[in-house]
Order: sequence, then C-alpha cells, then structure tokens
Amino acid sequence: MSIVVNERDIVIPGEALAEGLDFLPGDNTYRENEKIYSKVLGLVSIAGRVLKITPLSGPYIFKPGDKIIGEVIDILMSGWRIKTGTAYTAMLSMQDASSRFIRKDEDLSRILAVGDYVVVKVTKVTSQNLIDVTMKEPGLHKVNGGRIIKINSQKVPRVIGKKGSMISLIKAHTNCDITVGQNGLIWLRGTPEGEQLAAEAIKIIEQKSHQEGLTEKMEQFLVSRTGKKIENYMPEESSE
Repeated sequence: MSIVVNERDIVIPGEALAEGLDFLPGDNTYRENEKIYSKVLGLVSIAGRVLKITPLSGPYIFKPGDKIIGEVIDILMSGWRIKTGTAYTAMLSMQDASSRFIRKDEDLSRILAVGDYVVVKVTKVTSQNLIDVTMKEPGLHKVNGGRIIKINSQKVPRVIGKKGSMISLIKAHTNCDITVGQNGLIWLRGTPEGEQLAAEAIKIIEQKSHQEGLTEKMEQFLVSRTGKKIENYMPEESSE
C-alpha cells in the first residue's frame, strides 16, 4: 500500500505509480487491479490522494472554449477553412467571422484572405473531429503584424504559468504583445528585438518545462539579456 513516485518525477506509459487503494487515478492515469499506472510520458502531480500526469508530448486535443491560432487555407461559399497546426482543420462560418452582416455575394477574401492568421475560439467538436470556431468575442481577431511561432501544445501551461505569471514576465521584459493558442501557436508583436527575445524565452521554456524553479531561471535569463530587473510586474488575469 504505497506510492512509488515523487512529485514532478518523469514517467513513461505503463509505469507503475502506486500500489493499493490509498491513492486514486487522476488525469492520464489508470488503475489495473490494485496498481495505478501512467497512460503517457509526463510529469507526476500528487494532489492529496489523487495522482495525475501532465503530458510532456502528444497532440493537441480540441476542446470547446479553447482559444487557438490558425491560418486561413481555403475560402468556401459559407466561410473559411482554418489550418490549426494539427491533423484537423476548423471551419469559420460567415456568421461567426464578424458581428456585422456579411452578404452572400460579398468577396470573402476582403475579410480574410488565404494566408491570414486568426485568433479564434473553438465552439464545437464532433466525434469525427469536425471543428467549428468563432471570431465574434473579445480578444478574437485577425492577426496583424508580428510573428507566429509554434511549440508543443502540451507545454502551453508552462509558457503561461500559474495565473499568467510566466507570460507576464516575458511581456514585461520584451514589451511584446503575446497571445498563446492552446494548439501551440503563439503570436508575438513588438520590436524585432523584443519579438526575438520573447521567441527565445518561450523556446527555452518548451525545452526545460520539466524543471523546477523555471520562472526564477527565466527571470535570470531575461535580466541577463535586457540588463533590467523588473520588480513589480503583475501577473495578468490574461485570456491566454
């Protein structure tokens, strides 16, 4: 009747985490007989009696309410097809693209052209992975300027940080606007130097997401690059 892993241990699929009934299987774990096993490669999280695994790899799984970033790849009679950085595309209908009325005979490429990037919200996911998105809510829009980078979608929570602490730290040091999509696409907009530094910082977080004290390490990195220590940056209640 014991747990055989520690908080933030890295485990592989099928690895035993605990034996006995004192612990409960949480996200990305399963019970077989009296043992709990990991379903994925990831980090152990122990919350009371519940064992959870935060994946370190794997595809993004669409969920209604997620904010994602995508690229327009086709214009149809009823709207736009959006490339999502996954094996699946999404559909942005005319009624979900704008709060204003769009006529049926209107040239849709004047609203969104092939190659444009958009920040959208997932509204519907079917069992066949047909995905509908909207751009009609605050914070959802066509992307103008800046650059898009891509990371493993499983690392998105580490890039954002608790209550937005990590992303706020990067914004404060780089003076960039940053929008993080749950699908792993991230939009950066600032000076060329600021965008480059923000991209470097995010890539470091992606590579070292399993390490403890990552926020402090990232602060040291940013201070070393900018020469400025920002004492009172406030983590945002961000919509990332």
